[in-house]
Amino acid sequence: MPRAEPLEQGAELRGQIGEANSLREVVRETAKLWRRHHLSYDQTKHVVEDVRRALGLAAPKERRRTVDRLDREEIERLIEAAYRRTSGYGLMVKTLFYTGARVSEFVNIHVTDLHLALDPPQVYIAHAKGGSDGYVPILPNLAQELRTHLAGRRAGYLFESNRHDRYTARAIQLIVKDTACRAGIEKTVTPHRLRASVATILLDAGMPLDQVQKFLRHKRIATTQIYAQTSTRGMGESYVKALGGRP
Repeated sequence: MPRAEPLEQGAELRGQIGEANSLREVVRETAKLWRRHHLSYDQTKHVVEDVRRALGLAAPKERRRTVDRLDREEIERLIEAAYRRTSGYGLMVKTLFYTGARVSEFVNIHVTDLHLALDPPQVYIAHAKGGSDGYVPILPNLAQELRTHLAGRRAGYLFESNRHDRYTARAIQLIVKDTACRAGIEKTVTPHRLRASVATILLDAGMPLDQVQKFLRHKRIATTQIYAQTSTRGMGESYVKALGGRP
């Protein structure tokens, strides 16, 4: 027999389904009404605004549209604190940041995924979310550190625990969190925040959005645009370039 779901979870799920069905009914009835009155696109916009006004509805005062990130100075402090703890932790945090890998991808990087002789050096990210496997570039100095770290080893995981097995995602999360505390960073620091940080730093430096999308291995550019909304330097430079020379 199928296992019964917990009561609270089942009740929550039924509530979500009921809400979705209710919204679909509202959409159907609204479509019928608008069709009957032959409303144009602009007219429907006015109707929505007037209905919101009649119902006293207002947008939330705080609508989260961007992703929190660390700036360059905080990233440097984090990596330095990790190296002060151990050189292995330092290299792990540094590689996690510079590859922009998700923690689930990072712990599965094998030695054979490294292509350090290429120009620039690259790492193949496998076991990716949504099947978005792909190559990402890394800096030559990081590639040299990885060569030193491997000391000729040609198999196994890139970073291995004392048991010669891969680290768990939870272990990496705890290393990053503890290192942030040691660095005196008050923000909550997670591997995902490091991924957001490298994305916005690349955008601030002028990397085109489609290239950042490829680096993060996003299937939809709309996902990458979330990070673009956090980036402000590019907007400022464009503003000055457009208006700076005018009266």
